[in-house]
Amino acid sequence: MSLIRVPSAALAVALCASVALPASAQETASYAVTTDVKLTTDQRSRGVSDSLRGPGAKLSVQLAHESGWVGLAEFATVSRKQFPEGAGVGVTLGGGYRFGDPDGWHYGLGLAAEMFPGAKFQAPYGFNMETGEPTDLRSTRYNSAFAVAEIGYGNLEARVMNVISKTYRGISTGGVCGAMLSLMADPTPALECYARGDHNSRGSWLFDLGYKHPLNPTTTLNLHAGYQRIAHFKEANFSDYAIGITHKRWGFNWTAEWMTTRTRVRELYIAMDGTRPRAMDNSRVVLSVSRSF
Repeated sequence: MSLIRVPSAALAVALCASVALPASAQETASYAVTTDVKLTTDQRSRGVSDSLRGPGAKLSVQLAHESGWVGLAEFATVSRKQFPEGAGVGVTLGGGYRFGDPDGWHYGLGLAAEMFPGAKFQAPYGFNMETGEPTDLRSTRYNSAFAVAEIGYGNLEARVMNVISKTYRGISTGGVCGAMLSLMADPTPALECYARGDHNSRGSWLFDLGYKHPLNPTTTLNLHAGYQRIAHFKEANFSDYAIGITHKRWGFNWTAEWMTTRTRVRELYIAMDGTRPRAMDNSRVVLSVSRSF
């Protein structure tokens, strides 16, 4: 059985990014296109590694129209061991509308989809208590879709995402209960999970709060706190936190962030590296460098 890697994803909540255009750009065009290239020592989503705690890369292209409409396409490398049978890439597409004052109260609404082409896992969706054998082996994909809402004031941003797809990154009875049965020494929690019946994770909620404080013209303090509440699977609920510094130099953004998570069932955040189990929810300092074009 392939182990599900539960979340997430920093997702493409940048679909609600500011759309204020420079005066010179407004004179010649009604839109702006921004391309960002990022290299990082660990590709993480909501504090959990997507790259088997190894280095990764991300390409983001954002189109912002002066009317407030925004579109985003993002491509990030991920581990094929965590997203088996996939192409080793995560794709996020999003679109939305933002209004208000970027320096005061501002708001945003949008939709986003996160896809991992080809990636899927197999897991049992049932368990026969009489024979002691797992049953109903199924294949599940990691793709997800979200409705996104944002409210902010100046550099303070709050976002909430609701899962509108059948599952969030494959979280389901097979993914959660199956992983617990496979990795936990005591099978009791897994059997209790199976006893609740066959469920998916549609309707889950993801919350993010972020604040950026300029320390000087070239250096910014970044603060983040997040929480996810997974429908039908309290075992997958967790919170994540990050604090970091970004410094602009030579046209690049240099960032150092300390990231940590508070998970309830750690077995859901373990990936198999061959025969070696590795935790993806560990606390870590992550370094990155990015450039915008």
